[in-house]
Amino acid sequence: MKTVLVTGSEGFIGKNLRVALSRLDDIKVIGFDIGDHISSLTSNLKEADVIYHLAGVNRPERIEEFQTVNTGLTQTMVSFIQEINKKPIIVMTSSVQAELDNPYGISKKKAEDILFEFSRKTSAPVYIYRLTNVFGKWCRPNYNSVVATFCYNIANGLDINISDRNKELDLVYIDDVVTAFIRVMGGKHPSSEAPFFHVEPTFHVTLGTLADTICSFKESRNSLMVPTFSDPFVRRLYATYISYLPIDSFSYSLKQEIDPRGELAELLKSPHFGQMFVSRTRPGITRGNHYHDTKVEKFVVLDGESVIRFRSIRPEGRDQRAEVGGPRSEGGDVIEYPVSGREFRVVDIPPGYTHSIENVGKKDLIVLFWANEILDPASSDTYYEKV
Repeated sequence: MKTVLVTGSEGFIGKNLRVALSRLDDIKVIGFDIGDHISSLTSNLKEADVIYHLAGVNRPERIEEFQTVNTGLTQTMVSFIQEINKKPIIVMTSSVQAELDNPYGISKKKAEDILFEFSRKTSAPVYIYRLTNVFGKWCRPNYNSVVATFCYNIANGLDINISDRNKELDLVYIDDVVTAFIRVMGGKHPSSEAPFFHVEPTFHVTLGTLADTICSFKESRNSLMVPTFSDPFVRRLYATYISYLPIDSFSYSLKQEIDPRGELAELLKSPHFGQMFVSRTRPGITRGNHYHDTKVEKFVVLDGESVIRFRSIRPEGRDQRAEVGGPRSEGGDVIEYPVSGREFRVVDIPPGYTHSIENVGKKDLIVLFWANEILDPASSDTYYEKV
């Protein structure tokens, strides 16, 4: 079994890393955080095969704490490791600010130098990551992360302040950071720009775009427009935003269109995949009796008993697929598909077929629909014709 020590174990990166490590086999995870006595650190260092040194301060109450924690703790660790003659793998989180002449940057630079010297003397493997802005779940809002602040405030209906909409940010996602760190433990060499290592991918965004994108996530509950999840940054940012929802706001109601037939509600929309909606239909009621020229749909009966009917509107009257051995369908003939909620069966609705769905059961029929384009009332591509 391999023992892994995480310093700064209660911090943003520390919590995410500990959870990921806990899922691995033959790994014992031990932690050290600011509230722990230094004696527990030395005890943990004796056991540790791998050290993730994440502990640090960036907004202390006293400026001296930069040196005490960021530099001093690192020196204490290294001195004790040398004293007990160990060579653990050490992964340290530094900051791009280590290049700057400010108290925080200076303290991180000194911590880097301590580890580099330790590695030079002992040949112990040391990996130092100069991280840019890290975002993701469990990051403290209204502290030092603009992503966490924007996500939390927007999700909770609070104002955000943008000093310069055109200011550019470099961001890395917490899961990508954790993946990179664990790969090091597994002996896989991370990406590097000697002597420092970096996390991929890095995302570049302006403050204005960041704020607008997060605001669009909140509005999506009303517009039902799904973000462009093919964009890896949007996918990660949306996951981050959702993690900041108030616990009493995980669910929300959909607007229902109600008439004597039952209810219908749109679920999701996107210019990239169309839209989804769901309906509840009373026993004996038929929906549809229309066709499309280009729009295609899929029906999935979730509960109840139905018959989905088709009739080709092709003027020639004979389905051209019959000519290549396919099933025959006269233009005037009705094709029937009995579909039950007992099986999750998809029924495709081709263009050029007028179609309907009838509830032939004794209880409400629940159906999930997908269309490959968002409904445009001004050009709906929907034409009434009874099956």
